[in-house]
Amino acid sequence: MGIQKSKIDLCPVSLPLGKSHSVDTSQRHHESDSKKPEISLHDAAECSSTTVMPTGEREAAEGVEELPEEDAEEEVFLKFVILHAESDTREALRVQDLLQNDFGIRPGIIFAEMPCGRQHLQNLDDAVNGSAWTILLLTENFLQDTWCKFQFYSSLMNSVNRQHKYNSVIPMRPLNNPLPRERTPFALRTINALEEESRGFPTQVERIFQESVYQTQQTIWKETRNTVQRQLIA
Repeated sequence: MGIQKSKIDLCPVSLPLGKSHSVDTSQRHHESDSKKPEISLHDAAECSSTTVMPTGEREAAEGVEELPEEDAEEEVFLKFVILHAESDTREALRVQDLLQNDFGIRPGIIFAEMPCGRQHLQNLDDAVNGSAWTILLLTENFLQDTWCKFQFYSSLMNSVNRQHKYNSVIPMRPLNNPLPRERTPFALRTINALEEESRGFPTQVERIFQESVYQTQQTIWKETRNTVQRQLIA
């Protein structure tokens, strides 16, 4: 559920030299050198890569190669994720840079940076539950995208159903192409939105993104993740 920070490249699994059918050290110990030709490390490596592995070893190798990404990567609990329309990716990146570099609220991510090749619902769940705050980038494009509507309804329901996620959904009207208040869905109008053009914007940011809130959510996130991992092992 966290966002993966670093990835460990797994090397292809091959048979150890001592277990290769072409290089049997126990047989070579009892037979004379004249009966067996010398085998170089290069030849042994080639033989081991083409030799059929025993069933037990093959299953073990497959188990290593098919490690889930969660076990091979370090997960990080984010400060925020920005949900945005596909056409607002550049604006979302600008807001991300603003929060991280000008206000020191890091790490954060925009939805377009979530891993490719996975279902959108899985990415949405990881983004919302793997970060302390969910920022909805309210632009003219936001309500034209059906997926964005689903995102903000799902985020609001998640904040209602999970006590520690209460007040974690933050609507934000950016400087560029903001969605007018009168066209904002009623469910979002009930929440105080971040107004980038407002003179009180820095104060709003400081009041919302409190480190104590982040630490509390991070602790709950770690406990939940550890519980799930123990259940999988059991």
